[in-house]
Amino acid sequence: MFEVVRASLIAENLGDNRGMGILTAANVTLDQSMALAEIGLVLLVLGVAAFVAVRIKLSVVPFYLAIGLALGKGGLLPLDLSESFLNTGAQLGAILLLLMLGLEHSGPNLASAFLERKSIGAIDFFLNAIPGALIGLFLGWGVLGAVVLGGITYVSSSGIASQMMKETGWQRSEVSRRVTTVLVVEDLTLAPYLPLLTTLVAGAGAIAGFLSVTVAILVTAGALLLSFRGENALGKILNTQAQGGLLLTVFGAALFAAGSAEVIGFSSAVAAFLVGLALTGEVAYAVRLRLSPLRDLFAALFFLFFGLSVSPQEMLAVLPLAILLTVLGVAGKMYVGWNIAHDMSDGSAWKRAGAFLIPRGEFSIVIAGLAASTSFGGQLQALTITYVLLTSLAASIALRTFRSGFEKARAKKKA
Repeated sequence: MFEVVRASLIAENLGDNRGMGILTAANVTLDQSMALAEIGLVLLVLGVAAFVAVRIKLSVVPFYLAIGLALGKGGLLPLDLSESFLNTGAQLGAILLLLMLGLEHSGPNLASAFLERKSIGAIDFFLNAIPGALIGLFLGWGVLGAVVLGGITYVSSSGIASQMMKETGWQRSEVSRRVTTVLVVEDLTLAPYLPLLTTLVAGAGAIAGFLSVTVAILVTAGALLLSFRGENALGKILNTQAQGGLLLTVFGAALFAAGSAEVIGFSSAVAAFLVGLALTGEVAYAVRLRLSPLRDLFAALFFLFFGLSVSPQEMLAVLPLAILLTVLGVAGKMYVGWNIAHDMSDGSAWKRAGAFLIPRGEFSIVIAGLAASTSFGGQLQALTITYVLLTSLAASIALRTFRSGFEKARAKKKA
């Protein structure tokens, strides 16, 4: 402020353009400082929300979305945040989320999981994608709307599910392994789905759609093959002892693959997932260890940005429809949970498995973002954020309800 006043005095006294130049530079500096302070304040609020979510044992994603709604257009305290910064941060968040997801899987594990429960993919698709697609047609959104809404209701959030399994202490259990099988099948299904959706939104023809899906399948197959055979070769090239080099190389490769994929009409999210999938063994473990903090930071920006883009008033208009989709989504995922875990000795295992599969998150938001330019894009985004909020809360409440006697006793002892 003092610099602004001083520059104004100089401009008055000198009466030339040089003083005005100093004033302009001072204003720019002040604006940049305010933007920096606002971004820092928002990150601070997100951090406090994460602490609160852990404290009350709920998923942090609804908190991030709610903060975005409060600070966005039509919110309680709209802020003039740097849109370019948040947009870039959100893109990095989506790429890191999918890169980390790919790093958690390997070709052999995917193959064995798919062969073990290959029928579950069809059951999951029928129970969760088909209802969404039918409702899309009922709303008058046409075939494109059916494809979009079917994808949003079909795919569970791997990020939220893995976080919930970690928070509840079940990440290394048999339930976790079976749930991960379902998540992996869904993620692989999206490899051809997202390029197809991009083609449909762009209005390209059937030949372009066929070529896009074919390329997606070939690239996915190549990544799986590299995951099977490339561990030793990549381990020699990527020295895990060079921490900085490893981080820069893998993150740079994911960004390059994501950007290049968008240029040719392929999904940037799936491209990042495939980069992670190609890395296995010690290299994958080392990268996961070093990228996890960055993933959490940019994932927060990813969900925040989506919340900023939707007005709370728009959510009220689609709330009845979102509740209907949530009821159908909870029922469908709970049946999938029963199908994969009803044979376990723990009678609550299938309930817990279903609860882990209930939340929708990053992929649903990515799909809604791809369809933002359509005639129903605004309504779809409001519906998606409401749906993500409701399913995330439903999953958290279900997990608290389905706790075993041992978990309840442990929680009571801690309290």
